[in-house]
Amino acid sequence: MNDPTHHGSPSPRPRRLPLTRRGFLALGTATTVALALDPSPAAAASPTGDWFARPRSPYRPMVRWWWPDAHVDPAEIRREVDQLAAAGFGGAEIAAVHHSIRDKSVLDPAGHGWGTPAWTAAVEAALDQAARRGIGIDLTIGPSWPAAVPSITPESEAACQELAHGSVAVAPGATYTGPVPPPAVPGRPERTLLLVQAARIEPAHSTRDETGLDPASVRDVPVTGGTITWTAPDEGEWLLISYWRRGSGQRPESGPHTAPESYVVDHFSRAGTQAVIDYWESELLTPAVRRLLRRAGGALFEDSIEIETDALPWTPDLPAEFERRRGYALAPFLPVIVLANEDPVFTYEAVLTRHARKDFWDTVSELFNRHHFTRLRDWAHSLGLRLRAQPYGLQTDAIEAAAIVDIPEGESLGFKNLDDYRCLAGGRDLGGGEVLSCEAGAYQGGAYTTTWKKLLRTMGGAYAAGLNQTVLHGFSYATAPGAGWPGFAAFTPYDGRAGYAESWGPRQPTWGHITDISAYFARIHLIMQQGQPRVDVAVLRQTGYTKTGIGASWFTATGIPTGWTHQFVTAPLLDLPGSRVIRGRLATPAYKALFVEGDRFNAAECTMTLAAANRLLQYARAGLPIVFLGTWSSASPPGVPRDGETERLRRLVASLTAEPTVRVVASPADVPTALASLGVQPDVHYATPSTLLTMRRTDGDVDYYYLCNGKHQENAKPPITPIDHEVTFTRTAHDGVPYLLNPWTGTAERIALYTEDGHGRIRLRVTLQPAQARIIAIGRPGLFGDRTGARTHAVTSDADAVRFDGRHLTIRATHAAACTTTLSNGRSITTTIGPVPSPIPLTSWHLTVEDWRPDSKITHSLTLDQLVPWSAIPELADASGVGTYTTTVDLTDTAAYLELGEITDTCRVRVNGRSLAPVDQIHPVIDLGPHLRRGTNTIEVEVATPLGNRLRVADPTVYGALSRQPYGLLGPVRLVPYGEARVQT
Repeated sequence: MNDPTHHGSPSPRPRRLPLTRRGFLALGTATTVALALDPSPAAAASPTGDWFARPRSPYRPMVRWWWPDAHVDPAEIRREVDQLAAAGFGGAEIAAVHHSIRDKSVLDPAGHGWGTPAWTAAVEAALDQAARRGIGIDLTIGPSWPAAVPSITPESEAACQELAHGSVAVAPGATYTGPVPPPAVPGRPERTLLLVQAARIEPAHSTRDETGLDPASVRDVPVTGGTITWTAPDEGEWLLISYWRRGSGQRPESGPHTAPESYVVDHFSRAGTQAVIDYWESELLTPAVRRLLRRAGGALFEDSIEIETDALPWTPDLPAEFERRRGYALAPFLPVIVLANEDPVFTYEAVLTRHARKDFWDTVSELFNRHHFTRLRDWAHSLGLRLRAQPYGLQTDAIEAAAIVDIPEGESLGFKNLDDYRCLAGGRDLGGGEVLSCEAGAYQGGAYTTTWKKLLRTMGGAYAAGLNQTVLHGFSYATAPGAGWPGFAAFTPYDGRAGYAESWGPRQPTWGHITDISAYFARIHLIMQQGQPRVDVAVLRQTGYTKTGIGASWFTATGIPTGWTHQFVTAPLLDLPGSRVIRGRLATPAYKALFVEGDRFNAAECTMTLAAANRLLQYARAGLPIVFLGTWSSASPPGVPRDGETERLRRLVASLTAEPTVRVVASPADVPTALASLGVQPDVHYATPSTLLTMRRTDGDVDYYYLCNGKHQENAKPPITPIDHEVTFTRTAHDGVPYLLNPWTGTAERIALYTEDGHGRIRLRVTLQPAQARIIAIGRPGLFGDRTGARTHAVTSDADAVRFDGRHLTIRATHAAACTTTLSNGRSITTTIGPVPSPIPLTSWHLTVEDWRPDSKITHSLTLDQLVPWSAIPELADASGVGTYTTTVDLTDTAAYLELGEITDTCRVRVNGRSLAPVDQIHPVIDLGPHLRRGTNTIEVEVATPLGNRLRVADPTVYGALSRQPYGLLGPVRLVPYGEARVQT
């Protein structure tokens, strides 16, 4: 999404906000480097204008806003909207979720359930107040999840359905006379017999878990009055297999939410989706709600598609739709399709079975995406809303679904690594979408112990995978029947113990620092929605699953650590209008190449549809480089092939692989050589394999690079370590110069030390601590209101840092030195920095703690001669709250960095009574140069903690098993003086 307010030079404001030292380059270690970047000097940091410093509401983070159904007060609803707006959030998603309330009778679903007049009145209050405060409100499509309504029963045509099988063995030549075999998986008693088949057991096809059958033997068996009389042929053991269609009876999570009770709808039929729409139109969309949705409505939201059945998900039209779409009847393959307790029961020969199952789930996927997501999206648009959804949970093409919904969403809890986000990002970008959202921070057992640092570490790498909207999990309504201190929390207690994180809000001591956190997220979202994404490679998947953790050969393990970026696409996306090759690049992300390997979800078989092969041939002839991995000369269709289809595909693949823009490699190790031979290079390159993750976006002639020292996988081993190496960035504008944008402070600084390689690229030295993130912008001089113009810059220096101070170059060092700086005009200049005092440890502090308790807040006052965690101080051992650390230091020189060391959890800093700009919570090092004075200086560090330590003793039944955490300012803390001198250019 482009922000039209920032084109041209943002107007500078007469203020100086410090950028954090060592947020980008390590303090005192950047010597003899190609570029040393010091982001901390306040004098060099230029305000970027409100477009970056104060992102507008659409870019701000959101929250899941959990209500105990309609047990809410409209006045409190308005107050909580005000709290969220004041805290810097741009929206909230209202959801009826109350897993923590075990006695559901107290919720009165008839009078206070989802969709009742009480619910509607509360929604109206939320929408009205949100409109007044300029934030948006999203509404879940039903109570809890999956989508459900109270207007259907399990036997309704629109209700979620399943196909259950039964079987009985028949010996060779024997006659079976008896009832139709009942379902092997228990379920609702109301059921309809679909058909009965006989099949001969083929032991050669059997596996450890599946009984082998001979597909040629499968035949229909007549049923009369519910009775079968059938004689088996003389050869082999036989099975009679029955197929029963029935309602699954699935209800939304943690109900009842309504009276009558809601049941999950059929997600694969038009009738199921229409039931949702009809209920909304008749019961929920009052004239006031309709009007308010136009003012403050954001999106309808559907959570992950958790269709729970121990049999096979089904819809009545499946047999007819399967035959129409696949070209053959489903019935002969039903034995290898049915499931019991989520596992297949029977199998034919392995390849045939795999292809038949692929055809079945492809058909389900097509019905799901057409009848459910497409229909819901179009209806949402008629209300002035968008559709946001987590389009996964079934064996369906989530990548295609991400191109259908307006806002696809992933989740930090269920996604196993960054490739799960890259799947949804590929669908979003080829579908012309702008936003990829994430349900963030749902840690199991993390209630009231989750730190913001943990959340920041989790999310940092996801933004490099294409994520650009964060929906925090979550914000609970203040109270509910039976809820104790500190208030109602949707997911805790959970089964009597500490539940899922987190109920953020004023109940948490860290909420006093929340605007620092929310602004950080907002600035990253803003940059990650500027212009268009630029991704090196599209990986074509035959099966579009996500939430699997399965990546791409070579690119995931080897390409990313050296700068490559990739996304995943599936064949249906290639038919979209924007999927064209222009000047050798594919679609909006301007993919430089397409990578195709065997189906990672189906035995790595080299499969492709005829339509996809034809499309790829068009791409190759239009100049798009394509790399195939595997034995594609024996390619096969992904499903059960029609007559002659395999031969036609192989002829087409032979023509495709003969194109000069195509390479076929046998091993993943050969992929980089193939790319190089096609002239394909990454936008970002670093020679040393690294944990640096990047994402590029371009807006006109401005390039934005998000950088994070992050994890591909949440629990990756070994742990992430600091990085310090050169990085080469591609730029759009030939005269573009680099800027550092600080997402914590909202400031921008023109980078003074870099090299240009003669190929339109810029090389910088990047140092980041684990999970730390920064943004590089490359554009015309003066882009961010700085006044350095196109002046000479440094290309090497043995100073700690080089920066622009107005129109001049200056250097910094934390020790006396004669520093040589080489300029871009070829001159070398030596600049002297005189004596610099040694670092000053700050060990003695006065500590005042506001200790949050169920009935009051108690103040403690202590004097510390060394920093220790609160848990090591008897009177603070179980304290949670806000602590203020105060110390004084006498200085003769007034330039220094403050290193805070380890802190739990968030912090703010004041110097001589002045509040400083937000601190990088991942790596808290602050430039105090503009704020110190000669003589006595007072430094205050305010630290806020989670509530876990107090809840351990306040509610031991639920939280007593939690371990006591080390809260407070742990350090070590020190002042590191520096010297500064102008380079006489």
